[in-house]
Amino acid sequence: MMKAEKLSVLLVVIVLLSACSSGRKKEQTISLSGAFALYPLVVKWSEEYQNEHPGIRFNISAGGAGKGMADALSETVDLGMFSRAISPEEKAKGVWWVAVTKDAVIPTVNVANPVWPVIQKRGLTHDELRRIYVTGEIIRWNQLPGISIDEAINVYTRSDACGAAGTWAAYLGGRQEDLKGIGVFGDPGLADAVVKDEKGVGYNNTIYLYNVKTGRKNPGIEVIPIDVNGNGTIDANENFYDTFNQVLEAIGNGAYPSPPARDLYLVAKGKPQKQATLDFLKWIVTKGQVFVSEAGYVPLPKEVLDEQVTKLQQ
Repeated sequence: MMKAEKLSVLLVVIVLLSACSSGRKKEQTISLSGAFALYPLVVKWSEEYQNEHPGIRFNISAGGAGKGMADALSETVDLGMFSRAISPEEKAKGVWWVAVTKDAVIPTVNVANPVWPVIQKRGLTHDELRRIYVTGEIIRWNQLPGISIDEAINVYTRSDACGAAGTWAAYLGGRQEDLKGIGVFGDPGLADAVVKDEKGVGYNNTIYLYNVKTGRKNPGIEVIPIDVNGNGTIDANENFYDTFNQVLEAIGNGAYPSPPARDLYLVAKGKPQKQATLDFLKWIVTKGQVFVSEAGYVPLPKEVLDEQVTKLQQ
């Protein structure tokens, strides 16, 4: 009988120790899901943060901003990666957010499209882009002034609920569900669809259009320059797409319109209570900002970052 009682006590101790260990691991693990736009930078941040805090672990998955918001609100993850303006409906559900960096959504075209040399010089106006992506009035290139090439425009869009599509649609005066085109999942998938279709056009976050290391556009894809002033040509102050650094500078100084330039966020259901999550967020908006530019993103102005620090301290 005594042996049985001792064994029972030992089993209880083991269970308790196991539970404590599991609890500690959970407290030291930060889980994130969401926007493809923010995913590469968050991975970079996690790697650098672990170098300083080796006891912290991360679970990070990309699946679109819609998934990031849903997972955050359901508290499935500690933080959601989010890449569009936060709606009143989301605020009403108790979402809490911190702005962490900035990038943009840029319209794209297959580099082998015979209309590309013309588009490179004339660009497309806001209204022309709206009539291609939202109203569907323009389905062939020769419907545009100054273009004689009679070729179909194969439009691609995102099939997943995402910040890129929401931001692009907002620029064009609509919502994601208003965008025309063949639905493709994910930022990499949308870029690949345009690369594989000579007649294809789409839109991508900057990080999936340019190579961070070389600063050049990825093979097979080109930018559709936006004719911001609508004068029918790409002026010198609108011509900043050749390299990644040029376009990032244009996003930072406002030469590229906003939207489709936008802030990127980490969101949660109310202010996080887990200390590891709060510490990571504080590091991101302070020491972690040194990695933003090298990862291919635009740093937020100091006053905006100071506001995020204050928000975390409240």
